[in-house]
Amino acid sequence: MRHRVAGRKLNRTSQHRTALRRNLVISLFQHETISTTLEKAKEVKAFAEKLITLAKKGTLSARRQAISLLGDCDLVTYEDGELEKKGTVIGKLFSEIGPRYLDRAGGYTRIIRLSLRRLGDNGLLVLLQLVGEETAVKQRQKTTKRTAKKKTTKRATTKGRSTRDKKER
Repeated sequence: MRHRVAGRKLNRTSQHRTALRRNLVISLFQHETISTTLEKAKEVKAFAEKLITLAKKGTLSARRQAISLLGDCDLVTYEDGELEKKGTVIGKLFSEIGPRYLDRAGGYTRIIRLSLRRLGDNGLLVLLQLVGEETAVKQRQKTTKRTAKKKTTKRATTKGRSTRDKKER
């Protein structure tokens, strides 16, 4: 019986599971969206959200805890035939991702199911994304629409008054 046993085995040894979880979270923080299977995404989601909560604290002890859980890997890009170092995963987590979610109480990631299936074993594929960038864009669009509506209604009311004033004269 599996009473009170948390987590998924994912048909891997314990060291393989921890390495898989670390690698997926590093890829998530680096690219901010990854494609994986549903079971792996559900397993990684909780781990990523705990690390983002540590990053929101921003203290030295929180940084050290994140390094012990995740490791301090370099972010490297391949440009012009050469590898270029862009910083570390922990640096990006604590400088960019953590401050982005300071006003959010939880739910930093989302899982979007894809219609595609993995070739070979027909596994269900999903997108695991960090939430936040899309909502900021939507809020900007809503505020611009509201200001545009207010300007048009003000113009319409001033035009209506001017025509009424002319008729009364």
